[in-house]
Amino acid sequence: MTLEMTPPVVIPSPARIRLTGQIGVLQVPTALKQSVVIPTFNERDNIGALLERLTAVLPAGETEIIFVDDSTDDTPDLILQAAMDCPLPVTVYHRDHATGGLGGAVVEGMRHARGSWIVVMDADLQHPPEMVPRLIAAGTRDGADLVVGTRYAGGGSTDGLSDGYRRLVSSGSTVLTKLVFRNSLLRVSDPMSGLFAVRASSLDVGELRPEGFKVLLELLVRNRPGRIGEVPYAFQQRHAGESKSSFAEGARFLKHLAILRFGAQRTRMLAFALIGVSGLIPNQLALWLLAHVAGVHYVPAAIAANLIAVGWNFALTDSLLYRNRRHRSLSGRMTRFFVMGNADLLLRIPLLAVLVDGVHLGVLVANLITLVASFVVRFLILDRVIYLNKPKTLEAAG
Repeated sequence: MTLEMTPPVVIPSPARIRLTGQIGVLQVPTALKQSVVIPTFNERDNIGALLERLTAVLPAGETEIIFVDDSTDDTPDLILQAAMDCPLPVTVYHRDHATGGLGGAVVEGMRHARGSWIVVMDADLQHPPEMVPRLIAAGTRDGADLVVGTRYAGGGSTDGLSDGYRRLVSSGSTVLTKLVFRNSLLRVSDPMSGLFAVRASSLDVGELRPEGFKVLLELLVRNRPGRIGEVPYAFQQRHAGESKSSFAEGARFLKHLAILRFGAQRTRMLAFALIGVSGLIPNQLALWLLAHVAGVHYVPAAIAANLIAVGWNFALTDSLLYRNRRHRSLSGRMTRFFVMGNADLLLRIPLLAVLVDGVHLGVLVANLITLVASFVVRFLILDRVIYLNKPKTLEAAG
């Protein structure tokens, strides 16, 4: 659903080229000097002050403000109400489905932006609105593709982080990211920054597939901007509301980092392997109880232990690994998962018998070998048959 004050001017989409990074390269003509893209989620008490401060530092004839809203409260209505008294043109795009989280909202705003420069910032005033013209001025002066507002260089600070824990998380995630992408991020002191300006002519929105908060990291890795500048700033206290940071967002960040580094399928395979390793515990425990404590023959004991482990693995895989690709019904997913999880018994049981009766290995060791042997085949069936990815046309429509 799109809420607007006035109908947008329809202009041809600007060509998207990659700048060489040399000073003096001409920009692609665009309608405005700058577009400010602001993702919002329940920021109703910050909107008035934010627009007031942006209005004070940005020229009306050269600027547009784009809010992309995922709120569950009346934030979009309050944005439109505040926009009535705002000399800057303001547009609100409200999303019914928060695909990609905050990063997805930013990319959606970038698609609608008409400025030569696109500035991304938060709505909570932890990013000072007065930084917007400074970022653009630095980029114009230095011929940069990207200008990052940094908290970790040149006098920047993280004073606005609410406590020592958040400071530790922020600095720790920055160090981790720079270790993982040590070559790509050598020139960037704050790859986790949510405040940056990117030249529209150097931006390839179609390459961006963000997940969670860290859209700058996504842009740096996938678009690889040529010339990067930095402007230090002091991270401020929130004006109002609560931080959206959470354990779930932390897990989302780690997943996004792994996808950027290893690719989506390799990351899923690694996660599937970790879930499979965790499934060894109930499998081996059940086998030990049945075979060594209850005295059940190792073959039916192995079958029963496998059923328990498959149930464990399904619960974790379905709820954590493929929660965004659950296009089939629960019963359909469970049935296929259990068929796959137990079909390998046709291979594993004869192999188990050979290892126990022929090679004279212990039951637990032999069972572990058969589990490892079936891992890759099970993952490929899971990834390509049970949890089908949506066709691109359907994903775009959704």
